[in-house]
Amino acid sequence: MAMGKIPGNDDEGSEGVFAEINITPLTDLFLVLLIIFMVTSTVIVQQGPGGGAKAGLKVNLPKGGAADVTARSTDLSVAVLANGQYVLGGNVVTEDELRGAFDKAKADNPDTVVIVQADEGVSHGTVVQVMELAKRAGLGQLAIGVRDGD
Repeated sequence: MAMGKIPGNDDEGSEGVFAEINITPLTDLFLVLLIIFMVTSTVIVQQGPGGGAKAGLKVNLPKGGAADVTARSTDLSVAVLANGQYVLGGNVVTEDELRGAFDKAKADNPDTVVIVQADEGVSHGTVVQVMELAKRAGLGQLAIGVRDGD
């Protein structure tokens, strides 16, 4: 707070108090907080829950025509990365863990739809292997995830 004459008053004898607000430190604080939130939100999005592309994974889906399947909350989305790894719920899983997840999904809801999101570079055999694991667990409703053909 600064002491001085009140602006606009030319009388020599009257002194008053007026406040001076310096907003530079406040602006600096807000800019630092903005940067922190930007960095942490990026990390949260990349590591967050969800399957396939929702978890920040780079899966180059092949182009397709019509989008017949709309994902429900009970559906199980499996992403197959270009290197052949399986991703379920944003986490890389082994074949045994994937089999266990299919068994659990069948027990929870027999009408679960398994959506396979495979990278364009993944071999056909790997996609068929995931589909066979789902069918062995009793999940007969399968879908292939594609991106719009536009």
